[in-house]
Amino acid sequence: MSRLPFELQLALRYLRPKRTFVSIITLISVIGVMLGVAVLIIVISVMSGFDRQLREKILGFNAHLRIGMAGAVLENHKEIASRISSNSMVRAVAPFVQGKVMLETQPSVGNSIIDAPVVRGVDPAQESNVSKLPSSVIAGEFNLKGNGLVIGSELASNLDLRVGDLVSIYSPANLKQLKANRRAGTEEAVLPDEYRIKGIFDVGYYEFNSMVMVASLWNAQDLYQLNTAVHGLLVMLDDPYHASAAKEQLQVALGPDFVVRTWLEENSGILNALLVEKQVMFYILFFIMIVAAFGITSAQITFVVQKTREIGVLKSIGANNGQVLWLFLSQSLIVGVLGVSAGFGLGMLALAYRNEFLQFMNKMTGFELFPKDIYSFTELPALIVPQDVSLICGASLIICLLAGLIPAWNASRLQPVEALRHE
Repeated sequence: MSRLPFELQLALRYLRPKRTFVSIITLISVIGVMLGVAVLIIVISVMSGFDRQLREKILGFNAHLRIGMAGAVLENHKEIASRISSNSMVRAVAPFVQGKVMLETQPSVGNSIIDAPVVRGVDPAQESNVSKLPSSVIAGEFNLKGNGLVIGSELASNLDLRVGDLVSIYSPANLKQLKANRRAGTEEAVLPDEYRIKGIFDVGYYEFNSMVMVASLWNAQDLYQLNTAVHGLLVMLDDPYHASAAKEQLQVALGPDFVVRTWLEENSGILNALLVEKQVMFYILFFIMIVAAFGITSAQITFVVQKTREIGVLKSIGANNGQVLWLFLSQSLIVGVLGVSAGFGLGMLALAYRNEFLQFMNKMTGFELFPKDIYSFTELPALIVPQDVSLICGASLIICLLAGLIPAWNASRLQPVEALRHE
């Protein structure tokens, strides 16, 4: 202790717990800083976890790049796929056909249900190279042979479909033919194609589970009357976060007639919304730190008033303005260090036991606070980003230090004679 500057020694002495009102204010200030730091770390880490989980779900179903032609189909897709595969950043390429169709169920009892989901035609032999869809089947199997169909879990639930059920699919060509027959005044019926549900998948993302069904590439080509053409190519990269760089290279190699879109562009709406929400939450919750800073300011003002005579004595024996200023700033710094350290520990502890606490709150309240059918996550996600934690702790410490600047500045400007006259 003797090696410490006398300003810091006095600051520590003044902050020793005493049964005074000032000690209570100081304790409240430390608790305020602790809670502010802990809440910020917890919320930002959970939001980062949401972002990571969402990206993983999106990449589990979508490829990193989608390549097609504006207003046209790809006739020579095998030759184009070969050119794309020559790029060093590309890991795999697979063709696809995708579009909306009209589906009608064929229940054994009751009325049929009509919906308009998205059908995605894939090559079963190549699909595992560009998505996790084949490994995401939760009922039945990933079997697209014949008129096999694999549908999302939410879509199956909404349409009351199970593995083995038959469904009727009206393609865009069928609907155009029905319209043409009606205009011609003929009564010729257009029969839909029948498909059998061979599997049900769950990729962990509600939008995909509720809207998409998967057929073989050849069946999808028949539905859209494409012959051997496809709507585009799905490209998997070695690193999904290099998608923008790969897009630039492939755009130059393929030419302006081709449209190259990254997974970030196709899902920019939800990813940007999550990013904005994270930033807004950070700024809103940071006001907790400002409230805690007012507690430090009020405690410092009380300290200065109580220690006015001591300030006069210090200045009369040779203490300068800077030393007095640092004396009271040291108190704010110590309060900040204690509060930030305690908040960091509390935040890490809460994140470690977040799911146990969530289960406890579910039992106490009687309802699910984090419904998995809405968020598509079985557990509360969290990702501790060192940069975010450092920013929270560093900014909180600076605010705590600045909170005591005005009282410390006023204390340093006191004249020895005026301070010694203070009663």
